[in-house]
Amino acid sequence: MTMDKKLIVSMSPHIHGDDSIHKNMYRVILALVPAFLCSIWFFGWHALVTTAIAIVSCMGFEYLITRYIFKRPSTLKDCSAMLTGLLLAFNVPADLPWWIVVIGSIFAIGVVKMSFGGLGNNIFNPALAGRVFLLVSFPQQMTTWPALAHSADAVTGATPLALIKAGNFAELPSHLEMFLGNVPGSMGEVAALALLIGVIYLLCTKTITWHIPVSILATVFIFSGILYLCDSTVYADPLTHLLSGGLMLGACFMATDYVTSPMSHKGQLIYGAGIGILTVLIRCYGSYPEGMSFAILIMNAVTPLINVYCKPKRFGEVKK
Repeated sequence: MTMDKKLIVSMSPHIHGDDSIHKNMYRVILALVPAFLCSIWFFGWHALVTTAIAIVSCMGFEYLITRYIFKRPSTLKDCSAMLTGLLLAFNVPADLPWWIVVIGSIFAIGVVKMSFGGLGNNIFNPALAGRVFLLVSFPQQMTTWPALAHSADAVTGATPLALIKAGNFAELPSHLEMFLGNVPGSMGEVAALALLIGVIYLLCTKTITWHIPVSILATVFIFSGILYLCDSTVYADPLTHLLSGGLMLGACFMATDYVTSPMSHKGQLIYGAGIGILTVLIRCYGSYPEGMSFAILIMNAVTPLINVYCKPKRFGEVKK
């Protein structure tokens, strides 16, 4: 055997697996397919066009930056840019003007992801940061929701969270309607059932663990439930909080991002509880009806501190 064919074996323990970045990205994309098909059913061709624009623009900007600024080979094969585009589309109105979608893609990829060095180096979730940037820059367009394609009402409607913020509890859709997705909102705010199907797939394939989604959902349920018991005329019931807005999408597909979430299970539970508390606080006491995006981005920033606090013991280290 020649020198270049020799294998260098390090000390044990040895861990082997067939997981890779692109495989995990493929799984997340596949898990979002049921919700994507539901969004096409509810919003028609607008959902398909917006998603295509977001994916193509995100992939295009990443290729251009990697190829002509970083002078490195393309990283599109890891599918992270495709997933960012898909998640960005899930966080905006289905009929958002195409040029606003492109601006959001530029911010998500160019500013939040690539300016930090690309995948693995960004401190914030790119799709969520792009969504918040668009919300601040284009508040009217980002809060005008299209009517459902199969609704008898052809005008835009208020989302359940907007109704809660306005105190119109009597006009809230039923829990079943929210569970099935028959409510106005972004593509990621419809079909909680479809999102749960995708989450079950991710858990079964061990793409994600239960710690972050369960800690977020449990914290929101408990905290909002306490507020509801204190005054049911002011605060919505906990099940409405779970099924409305981008809570399901954020808890199961965006807060679980490997790069911007804690590494240890203990840290993930703390991280998830923080997101849940912040989400309820912003929804109930903030200016915006939805608080999920802001809560995740805030906890993204806290993740390095959580990792330090929950640093695992080194292999072989004796506890002092």
